[in-house]
Amino acid sequence: MSTSEAARPAVLDAAGLRELIDAGRAPRLLDVRTPAEFETAHIPGAYNVPLDLLREHREELRRHLDEDVVLICRSGARAAQAGQALAGAGLPNLTVLDGGMSAWQAAHAPVRQGTPRWDLERQVRLVAGSIVLVSVLGSVFVPGLKWVAALIGAGLTFAAVTNTCAMGMLLGRLPYNRGASCDLDTVLGQLGDHPTTRPRS
Repeated sequence: MSTSEAARPAVLDAAGLRELIDAGRAPRLLDVRTPAEFETAHIPGAYNVPLDLLREHREELRRHLDEDVVLICRSGARAAQAGQALAGAGLPNLTVLDGGMSAWQAAHAPVRQGTPRWDLERQVRLVAGSIVLVSVLGSVFVPGLKWVAALIGAGLTFAAVTNTCAMGMLLGRLPYNRGASCDLDTVLGQLGDHPTTRPRS
C-alpha cells in the first residue's frame, strides 16, 4: 500500500452519520469550509476549522483530537484533503462525509441555517467564467487576451487533475468568505473541551 493510499481517510455516508448522531455516538465533526459557508448552513454540533487553517496548524489540532473525527465540506473534496493533512500528522480514526453538506441536505438531515452566501465552488465558477468571457470578447480588440482565457482553462484542468484549487484558496481569504472570526486560538479553545462533552451547536 502506498503512502497516499494509507493516508486516504475512510468514507461515511449521510445516513450512517445521522444514525451515529441519533444513537448518541456522534463523532467529532470538523467542517473545513470557509467561515461564511459554515455560517450559511452546517450540521448542528460541528466545529468550523477552515481547510487553510487546518493545513497550517495540523500539529496543534492533532493534539486536541483524540476521538473519531468526521470531516465535512460542500462535496467531499476539501474534506478529503483535510483528511490527508491530519493523517500525515498522525491522527487516526478519520472519516470523510461522502458527498459533504450537499448529500447531508439532500437527505433532509438536520441543518442549522444562517445568512445565505454563495459557496466557494460557485464563486470559483463565477470568477473563472467571467475572466474567460471578458478575455475572449476583449481579444477581438487585443488578440493577446485570448491567452488569459487559455491560462484560466489550464488552471482549471490542473485543479481537476490534482483535486486542488488555487483560485478557491485565494477567494477563501477574502473578507466575504471569512465571516465571523475563526482563528486558531478560538478553534483550539472549542476543541479543548473534555472529550465527553458534546460539541457546540
